[in-house]
Amino acid sequence: VQLQASAGGLVQAGGFPLLSCAASGRTFTNSGMGWFRQAPGKGREFVAAIKESLGSTYYADSVKGRFTVSWDNANNTLYLQMNSLKPEDTAVYDCAASTRLQYYSTSGDYRAETNYDYWGQGTYLTVSS
Repeated sequence: VQLQASAGGLVQAGGFPLLSCAASGRTFTNSGMGWFRQAPGKGREFVAAIKESLGSTYYADSVKGRFTVSWDNANNTLYLQMNSLKPEDTAVYDCAASTRLQYYSTSGDYRAETNYDYWGQGTYLTVSS
């Protein structure tokens, strides 16, 4: 199984980049897919997650209303549309896949990185002020 995230790069505050994560090696139709990030000097935190088969999405409060997570089933690709970027969004962004998240899983379950089985290599996004 491989999760390959697109390059992040340098973006100005207020920008609207699109991160993508191509998944391969198994079927992800019923998987939970998520984005996490780790800012310099901080621990990894949950950003957003989706279980497309249930039409469910979850967001951290810090990105709600600014970021949109989506899953393209035909291309096995996870996306994170980011808008109104702030310097505090600077971080290494990781995509992840979970085979454990079920229809009864709670929003807390989606936020727990321990529930994700597969991880991408991380991509660094710098937001300049």
